[in-house]
Amino acid sequence: MNHRDLPLWRSLMFCPANAERFVAKAHERGADAVILDLEDSIALSEKAHARARLGASAAHIRTGGADVIVRVNRELTLAVPDMESAVSPGVSAIMLPKVKGPEHIQLLAEVITARELELGMAVGHTKIVALVETADGMGKINEIAKAHPRLVGMAVGGEDLATELDAEPSADSLYVAKMLGVMAARAAGILPIGVLASVAGIDGDDDSYQQMLARSRRLGFAGATCVHPRQVRLLNEAFSPGAAQVDLARRIVQAYEAAVQRGAGAIALDGRMIDRPVVIRAQRLLAQLDAQKGVS
Repeated sequence: MNHRDLPLWRSLMFCPANAERFVAKAHERGADAVILDLEDSIALSEKAHARARLGASAAHIRTGGADVIVRVNRELTLAVPDMESAVSPGVSAIMLPKVKGPEHIQLLAEVITARELELGMAVGHTKIVALVETADGMGKINEIAKAHPRLVGMAVGGEDLATELDAEPSADSLYVAKMLGVMAARAAGILPIGVLASVAGIDGDDDSYQQMLARSRRLGFAGATCVHPRQVRLLNEAFSPGAAQVDLARRIVQAYEAAVQRGAGAIALDGRMIDRPVVIRAQRLLAQLDAQKGVS
């Protein structure tokens, strides 16, 4: 697995880029990243207006410490002007929807590079998040995950994929595709973003939502998108290590380091065999905790 530096994105909250009242409070919601959406939530007649507001919106949102991501449109005639407006020092990443292959990412990465050079920005500042939302894309998901160095995260989009499959967007129908996404992302050293079910539900059933988030975390997801501010806290809690996990991780690392000094390669702790893979997971959990303290 590639251990490149990756952003801490437990919660990524969508916000329509032209919705001034939502943008005005987006920085107060506690999300690790706010996704200013130029795609599905914006009518065609409003897209130019939404683009024009990106700079001011991004600057405002960053005052609360959140990263800013811009989701652009799929069609090139819209995607290119979207990215020309979005690429700026205040925008951390571009989210590319309906990615069908690595060539899609590679082409649009060239547009990003050209814009960074034009603005005098450091080349590579703007990262990419890929959304794989079609059966075609799922067939190339491993190649997509490794398509470009700018890529830091990938999600399998449940709503669009379920529609294409003529299926309901449930944990059952999406399980295989979502897990293929997790494996491809982890193999490429990028963040697997998402949850097992659809993110569209905002019916207030927090217990079911929390159970689904906990299962998604256990299966390897690093964080997820949401469409409602009240989901942010639940995401941050679900994708953060709990006190018991932190305590166990610290004891594992300490016990293993002591064993290594004695020349042992594996030890028993609390009735469990502790070897190198277990220690790596514990170290990774503690590193995540340190990263959270750094952004809190």
